[in-house]
Amino acid sequence: MINYSVYANNTYFCFIKILKMKNILSKGILGLGLVISLAACKKSDSPLTKVTPTNMDSIASNYYEQYLKLYPLEATSQGDTRYNDQLPINIDRDFISGEIAFYNSVQKQLENVDYKGLSDEEKVVYDVLDYTLKDKIEAYAYHPEYIPFTQFGGLPLNFPLYGSGEGSQPFKTEKDYDDWLKRMEKFPDWMNAAAENFREGINNKIVLPKKLVVKMIPQMKAEEITTADMEKNIFYGPVKKFPKNFTKAQKDKYSALYADAITKKIIPAYTKMGAFLEKEYLPKARDTDGYNSLPNGNEIYRYYAKSWTTTKKTPEEINKIGLQQVAMLRAEMEKVKQQVGFTGTLEEFINFVKTDPKAMPYKTSKEVLDGFNGILAKITPKLNTMFGVTPKTKFEIRQTEKFREASASAEYIQGTPDGKRPGIFYIPLPDPAKFNVTSGMESLFLHEAIPGHHYQVSLQQENTKLPKFMRFGWFGAYGEGWAHYCETLGPEFGLYTDPYQKMGYLSDQMLRAVRLVVDTGLHTGTMKREEAIKYFLSNISYDEASATAEVERYMAMPGQALGYKIGSLRIRELREKYQKELGSKFNLASFHDEILSQGCLPLDVLNRKMELWAKKQK
Repeated sequence: MINYSVYANNTYFCFIKILKMKNILSKGILGLGLVISLAACKKSDSPLTKVTPTNMDSIASNYYEQYLKLYPLEATSQGDTRYNDQLPINIDRDFISGEIAFYNSVQKQLENVDYKGLSDEEKVVYDVLDYTLKDKIEAYAYHPEYIPFTQFGGLPLNFPLYGSGEGSQPFKTEKDYDDWLKRMEKFPDWMNAAAENFREGINNKIVLPKKLVVKMIPQMKAEEITTADMEKNIFYGPVKKFPKNFTKAQKDKYSALYADAITKKIIPAYTKMGAFLEKEYLPKARDTDGYNSLPNGNEIYRYYAKSWTTTKKTPEEINKIGLQQVAMLRAEMEKVKQQVGFTGTLEEFINFVKTDPKAMPYKTSKEVLDGFNGILAKITPKLNTMFGVTPKTKFEIRQTEKFREASASAEYIQGTPDGKRPGIFYIPLPDPAKFNVTSGMESLFLHEAIPGHHYQVSLQQENTKLPKFMRFGWFGAYGEGWAHYCETLGPEFGLYTDPYQKMGYLSDQMLRAVRLVVDTGLHTGTMKREEAIKYFLSNISYDEASATAEVERYMAMPGQALGYKIGSLRIRELREKYQKELGSKFNLASFHDEILSQGCLPLDVLNRKMELWAKKQK
């Protein structure tokens, strides 16, 4: 899975998380606070500049410039240091009304554009911006600010990563250290606003499930955050790693200032929130699991399903697709079961492969890394037949560092557009002898590395013709859908010939199929949490703790998990459609190049883009 440290509704970009902290973060996506609480600015101190651009290029450019002022943490994660001292209270009512007004103003600018007079490429830019604005505005109709963060993500979980010295917040100069001090100063105000929003949610009967709140309380009390021992406090990290050119006076100054801010601002803010959640919010939290139990919950969930899939598919349609996919994949798993000579049930086989020595063929880290390099060597000759355009960004395979491998997942960390840093596929190997290929090895590489995220992210970043909001934009249904689609290319690359590797691929496919069933089941009320966990375990080789964490992720973030499979299926459908329609004129490399040529797109926009491409092939 890919890990994100920036997340702004459906236009987030994968600026990948660097550090996972035990007891603080669940596996998965960071920065959900930016999803849950879209930033805006108070009317009294709005940073927005009054500009009325007139053409598509200037509208797109101005939109993103203004957008980064509203989302300074996102700017920081992109390496834009202009707003590194800013921390807006992006869940405040005035902030939100200011942001909506801004989106409406850009929408009006778009209405004055002659769409028919645009080039094909400009039409795509228009469509993406139009979709983005409408989606962001619609989100606020459902008051996401009432749930400012969850156990799965949000600013309180994300903030320590920035402050650790291991994330995207730079700590190289005095100004950098001053900038972070200012952000720490503002953090208690954000937390106080979050408590008020939670209270407003209680008043409007929009609250989290109790089962999630009980997970949030220990997160707020985590020792890494609340310890008064500065050497053990994660926020003291930058002090322990001063730049080499800092003088003793500078070091003494910031050691004292950071200890003071952590003691007086950070620790009390987290402690206060922990007490609030435990004593005030938990008793008011709900016993139900899905959004269907909330006022207007069915409509809210339909919005999230639409937003995260970037399609008009209903929860019922998505659930049906999920059930069909699960049935198809179970039939394929049955074939693998027969191939290895296992005589028990499929559920028994799914459990059996967890401990089958044949599924764990490696003894050392080097052997596992050699295995991944072997996959790369095997697919490289075939890449030229599948892609006409490849990234300039270099690529590396690395073992995850020892200090974080115990809690890390396999991940892709994108390179920089200037080529100074390669794209890196990290694989954690705390015990190489227990590395099980049925968890997905060949499929994992195709998804996370090449041609998955490395091709998609690098080509997007390298495309300087794209407006910045698209160059650094993200739609999960497309981004994860593309990576998931790349897994299905395995047979064309000559992979999945080993039954255990094939089982790994099918397991990866099954995970995304099960999500369609479980996410929609939970939030339409046809499936309870316990039923969802049982269904999960009957189809996927997870332990109960991991299955529970997955299900609770869907409870916390309705609709997000739907994008992977829906996106993958859409790309496959487009491929099959144009293979049939174009016949001998269909070229797979040209198709893939066109899919990737303008970065992440809403799937319905991708449809229109590929229609234009197909017309040119005839």
